[in-house]
Amino acid sequence: MVDLAMSEIQVMLRDLAMEFVAAEIRPHAAEWDEKSDYPVDTIRAANELGLLNLHIPEDYGGAGLGCMEEVVVNEALGWGDPGFATAAYATSLACAPLITGGTDEQKELFLRRVSEQGSLASYAITEPGAGSDVQGIKTRAIADGDEYVINGSKMFITGAGHADWFFVLGYTDPTAGYKGMSGFIVEADRAGVELGKKESNMGQRCSDTRAVTFSDVRIPESNIVGGTDGAGWFNAMAAFDLSRPNIAAHAVGIAQSAYEHALQYADERQTFGKKLHQHQALQFMLADMKTKVEASRMLTWKSASEADAGIRNTESAAHAKRFAADTAMEVSTDAVQIYGGYGYSEEYPVARLMRGAKVMQIYEGSSQVQRMIIGREITKDL
Repeated sequence: MVDLAMSEIQVMLRDLAMEFVAAEIRPHAAEWDEKSDYPVDTIRAANELGLLNLHIPEDYGGAGLGCMEEVVVNEALGWGDPGFATAAYATSLACAPLITGGTDEQKELFLRRVSEQGSLASYAITEPGAGSDVQGIKTRAIADGDEYVINGSKMFITGAGHADWFFVLGYTDPTAGYKGMSGFIVEADRAGVELGKKESNMGQRCSDTRAVTFSDVRIPESNIVGGTDGAGWFNAMAAFDLSRPNIAAHAVGIAQSAYEHALQYADERQTFGKKLHQHQALQFMLADMKTKVEASRMLTWKSASEADAGIRNTESAAHAKRFAADTAMEVSTDAVQIYGGYGYSEEYPVARLMRGAKVMQIYEGSSQVQRMIIGREITKDL
């Protein structure tokens, strides 16, 4: 029999996260979204409480927990607010390539700053001409003595306006394809690092998103992740296998929240002399919503469990991210439909959830790219 029960520590983390969300996130989420306020104080409070960056090893001041513990917490954060979940996870994503491929010195310096000092970081890969097509990036890093000189432009970088450092992917050898990519740690206060304006997004407006330009930015060779050229692509892809279950967890949380709001409204609202949920057409909608949420959660847990067991989870991470992201969009849209005209009003939370859900199908590899990954994985041995 498959054991789907959470461990004692997972239950404890979930309960702690839900309490924090109820007290510190949900009461402020609508205002953060309306004003596009980056909730930096609440992010730091979540980190101090032990809810963020759980995957940082104990040797570097972290909790040293697994992907399963992370997804349990990240579902709760997504349930609280899509924008907060994304903003709070930006640092974890930037840390992932260091955890999978950084040197001991890099881990000691940068991971410990995150775990013990609350340092914030951003993951800078996407460019104006390269989103899901990572090999299309144009950023270059040229060796110059014991330094590298970086030039390039990144865009849609979450948390960029508050980051203390960036994980930056660029080519050290453009002729070598993906094997010529390297990852770099670039401190935000280095000369030549320039932030663009804060983007005005459809949803998740509190997750500060900006372009970042690197103009002749000099960094020491000790800041190349892993201490060698050519490992950037592999570190980034390994990081995605860890991050995609967590993004899927955010999507599950969004869908769960939208479903709960819809179910509650269907019990409060009456039409034609009976409650909404007593109409079979709406009852079937609610049933489908719940099934999709449950299935998304199971796919997410499976991928996280594989990661923790040391099983290559590239395919399962793509399944989880694709299905959960699509579920978040579908369920939140159905929630708006169940609310009717009220759902179209920003006075009710389902409108914000629907706007916030859309980007789940786009970032961290779009739903179409996840299908490409799945297709490649299932046909590679044919």
